[in-house]
Amino acid sequence: MIIEHIAIWTRDIARLRAYYMEHFRAKSNEKYTNPKKGFESYFLSFDTGARLEIMSRADIPTNANDTVTHQHLGLIHMAISVGSREAVDAKAAELKAAGHPILSGPRVTGDGYYEFETLDPDQNRIEVTAGATIGDH
Repeated sequence: MIIEHIAIWTRDIARLRAYYMEHFRAKSNEKYTNPKKGFESYFLSFDTGARLEIMSRADIPTNANDTVTHQHLGLIHMAISVGSREAVDAKAAELKAAGHPILSGPRVTGDGYYEFETLDPDQNRIEVTAGATIGDH
């Protein structure tokens, strides 16, 4: 089995779409709109086949916990592999230069990943890794 996709609500669907397309080479479908429900979404596809759905609807409330730089219960991050340590270092430099925060790293973690942590424009936590072999963890 595989995880088919992960979905994120956002107030600014265009900004989040642009971020993942620019920094992580995501490819986007055409925007889906349901005017009756006030719903819009894009599916962003990555080279591996993984997909991220970004969705917007005006009546979705803001998260109760706005301290996103701290750990909390529930979905906490997604990890994107860029393939190598050099690519991790380059991506950290790229995001930092573009004004995005680097929360920690790049570093080798206790479970053997080479990674750094960042936040997307909506404060969703992302681990950018050199990858791991499926089944390693």
